[in-house]
Amino acid sequence: MSSENPSAQSVDATIHDVFRQLSALIYAGADSGSIHQAVVDAAKRLVDGCDRASLLVRTRDRYATAASTDDIARRIDQIELELGEGPCVDAILDEAYQHDPDLTDARTPWPRFTARIVAETPVRSAIGYRLLLDGDKVGALNLFSDTPNGLTAKSADVGAVIASFASVALMAIRAREEAATLREGLQSNREIGKAVGLLMSAHHINGQEAFDLLRRTSQELNMKLAHVAAQVVEGQESQFGATRSS
Repeated sequence: MSSENPSAQSVDATIHDVFRQLSALIYAGADSGSIHQAVVDAAKRLVDGCDRASLLVRTRDRYATAASTDDIARRIDQIELELGEGPCVDAILDEAYQHDPDLTDARTPWPRFTARIVAETPVRSAIGYRLLLDGDKVGALNLFSDTPNGLTAKSADVGAVIASFASVALMAIRAREEAATLREGLQSNREIGKAVGLLMSAHHINGQEAFDLLRRTSQELNMKLAHVAAQVVEGQESQFGATRSS
């Protein structure tokens, strides 16, 4: 007779299925917003006692809510950022996740935060997990329960698994964005190179003079250099096509 707990097997199967769906989203090229939302939805679905979840992500040295299951979770993120204290803020700064099982307990380490949360929201329990990317602090996964002690030690363990997956998801998003930036840069360089060549031929000038002409035009028109180059190439190609058809 098997001694394994059927309930535990069911939970493991559910987690596996959700992670498979999340992985499919990532590798299918879903946009970052969809992936962020899928992570917080998975947290609410998988973590026992979790009524709400949010994902804080750093962009240009500022943290903002990238996704949330509802407006209350998003509001809690705003309160933490305004006060500069709370489980999610501390989770970003510290190595360990931050768990306050009962926000109504007077012994809370975040008195200003808990006072506002209890007064302004139904949330009574919270966990914050730091998200790392290549050793860099890039955000936090935040879980909330409307019940005191609603998020238990077991809840925290499952949440830690989801937070680890969230870090992997953020890594995939960054890699994709970097690849897109590289492709865009290569395309821009090709356009600039074409434009320089066309200007050299049309005006009988050298490469440096052609590039300087592009740069001055870019500054005068307040347009990106690559966009000016693309306009030059398009204009020359149109002129060439008109000449060939006449």
